Amino acid sequence: MAEPDAEAKRQRALARHWRSSLRLTAALLSLWFAVVMVAAIYARALSDFSVLGIPLSFYIFAQGAPLLFLAIIGVYARHMNRADRRFAKKHPRSA
Repeated sequence: MAEPDAEAKRQRALARHWRSSLRLTAALLSLWFAVVMVAAIYARALSDFSVLGIPLSFYIFAQGAPLLFLAIIGVYARHMNRADRRFAKKHPRSA
């Protein structure tokens, strides 16, 4: 059996890279959805507690959800930058 050429190896590595990216995206979106839904489900119970006279559920949705979203964006960006550098290092474009 002949050894596949470099471009075929690069294409398979690119497909693995893409699947990894999709798995990361799905995991982070699932985390975001789960946290927001859990907070929404327990919003009534959280309303019993207040901070400076304002219900705790308000703070969670007004402050926590956007901060979580920014943290998820940061995790995604950091992971994808590392993955892209690893891919480019192992499989440089042929001239």
